Amino acid sequence: MAKGGFRGMPGGMNQAAMMKQAQKMQQDLLRMQEEMENKTYSAAAGGGMVKAAVNGKHELVSLEINPEAVDPDDVEMLQDMVIAAVNEAMRAADTDSANNMSRLTGGLNLGGLF
Repeated sequence: MAKGGFRGMPGGMNQAAMMKQAQKMQQDLLRMQEEMENKTYSAAAGGGMVKAAVNGKHELVSLEINPEAVDPDDVEMLQDMVIAAVNEAMRAADTDSANNMSRLTGGLNLGGLF
């Protein structure tokens, strides 16, 4: 190995520079995770009859049900709308998280590294 760097690394990047870059990426990741946890993702189902909101920690933070959606003879439909709205809000949170992670890592797939 050449002094001060790794063979085959562009520009002879040394270990200290790599560590500094990794630390910056970790700090950026922690900041992004904190921002994501404080964001709210909303979705609706049944033509807006049921609305759900989740945060970045995948916690349900609000649920609105239009009184017109409450039919004692068809509780299953209301249950389906609640499930659909919550799942769609969760998907929105996951998509935003994946997009932010991709932007942070420059599109690199780091697997379970972070």
